[in-house]
Amino acid sequence: MAKITGLGGVFFVSKDPTASRAWYREALGIDGPYGPQMEFSEDTKERAYSLLSMFSDDKYFQPSSSGFMINLRVDDLDGFCEGLRAKNIDVLDQVDEGYGKFAWVMDPDGIKIELWEQCEVPPPIDSKPE
Repeated sequence: MAKITGLGGVFFVSKDPTASRAWYREALGIDGPYGPQMEFSEDTKERAYSLLSMFSDDKYFQPSSSGFMINLRVDDLDGFCEGLRAKNIDVLDQVDEGYGKFAWVMDPDGIKIELWEQCEVPPPIDSKPE
C-alpha cells in the first residue's frame, strides 16, 4: 500500500529568497545544491533529503492563497494518488519530471500539499548541481 514516508520540504514565499537562503546557510548551517536541505540518509543508493525552499511570489502555491506549501515524500505516487481518488479527493495535477514524480492536492484549510516520489538519487549536500 502506498504511503507517506516523510517530509520532503517546506516551501514558502520570501521577500528576498537569496538573502533567506544565505541566512539559513550562515545562521543554521543548512545548505545544499538546491538551497537549504537536510540529508537524512547516509546510504548513497537511498540518499534522501528535505528542503526549505523560498519563492519570490506565490504563483507555485496556487490555487492556494496561503504563503506556504507542504511537500510530502511518498513511496509510490501513482498508488497514493489512486488511493486519494478512491476517497473522492481531487488530485489537481500529476507530473513526472524524470528526477521525481509530483502530484498536488488541497487540504481542507486551502493549503496546497505537494506529493513527491524521489526517482533519482540526489547528489551529496556538499556538491553543486552542474
